[in-house]
Amino acid sequence: MTYDIDKIRADFPILAREVNGKPLVYLDNGASAQKPQVVIDTITRAYSMEYANVHRGLHYLSNLATENYEGVRGIIARFLGVKDEHEIVFTSGTTEGINLVAYGWAMPRMEAGDEIVLTVAEHHANIVPWHFLRERQGVVLKWVDVDANGDLDPQAMIDAIGPRTKLVAMSHMSNVLGTVFDVKPVIDAAHAKGVPVLVDGSQAAVHMPLDLDALGADFYAITGHKLYGPSGSGAMHIKAARMAEMRPFMGGGDMIREVHRDTVTWNDPPMKFEAGTPGIVQQIGLGAALEYMMGVGMENIAAHERRLTEYARARLDGLNWLNVQGKSASKGAIFSFTLEGAAHAHDISTVLDKKGVAVRAGHHCAQPLMEHMGVTATCRASMGMYNTEAEIDALVEALELCHELFA
Repeated sequence: MTYDIDKIRADFPILAREVNGKPLVYLDNGASAQKPQVVIDTITRAYSMEYANVHRGLHYLSNLATENYEGVRGIIARFLGVKDEHEIVFTSGTTEGINLVAYGWAMPRMEAGDEIVLTVAEHHANIVPWHFLRERQGVVLKWVDVDANGDLDPQAMIDAIGPRTKLVAMSHMSNVLGTVFDVKPVIDAAHAKGVPVLVDGSQAAVHMPLDLDALGADFYAITGHKLYGPSGSGAMHIKAARMAEMRPFMGGGDMIREVHRDTVTWNDPPMKFEAGTPGIVQQIGLGAALEYMMGVGMENIAAHERRLTEYARARLDGLNWLNVQGKSASKGAIFSFTLEGAAHAHDISTVLDKKGVAVRAGHHCAQPLMEHMGVTATCRASMGMYNTEAEIDALVEALELCHELFA
């Protein structure tokens, strides 16, 4: 199948606009991706013509909203390579999903001195919930570093698993370095030692086809706003055996079977973990986004982004005054960098913005990794399915201007 980049770009209306008098070059996809027209139309229709609360109504609109909403569970399962859609828990994103595991699974079974193994490259969403357990229950966090190229040795993760380890928590793809970590051998070795594994798939799910049943992680988190869907949408894949071990994280409607003065009984999973009125339209919008991605083909998207990554690598490596963090051969379409000299990442991003180039600047919610790399902040250019080589050229041209200004 030919990858028709012009057609794909035409599906994203915001890409036709200008910023500061320049064509928009949107390279902040790692933070949040733009939305195709089909997602925008789906959300508009859901609110304007099909909206009602779900699950408990018997009227036409409630039944329609419930059907559309619950249908997304199967779409997510298909997108992730999961046979049993009942292993898909709807969340507002990865942060809620990891907190669900922290409160519902980890907190009841961890004691002072028990360990969680995690990498230094984690997003704060896969760090802060474990700090809660460290502060409140005396759980020990064991850190595994990446090397100078940004690679993670799976054996180092495996060697860190000890007799008190109760969980391994790691990213599938670094949101700062773009490195794709080899999680499968870690999962297999951890399971051989009786230790479950949580994988943050926020970035990986955007850039590569997934087969979670084959991967075998106990918990796998995705977030909708990076997947060309709405903010406030997402999901957690939780193996049925782990669901059976979990207590509810939040209490309220939908997650109960019966409530009495002296007793309460829970609904079956996954509803057991979905309290309150959900993000109905957000999840319906996510379903439309995933259908759109699968229509283009995840293998096709991945191939396009590999070409884009290699082109960007070559162009950026040609700037000998640019320091690119992470030189891994297993690198996805994310580049973090600093300029030699005193230019701060915020100054660089401001100059780029004047040229219409949108990048992220700061610590990217990964301060332990920043400390490990010896920097306080970087600029990050992160690409998506609609970006082009011409846009990489625009980035390089804007960086050359930064070099002239700050050298």
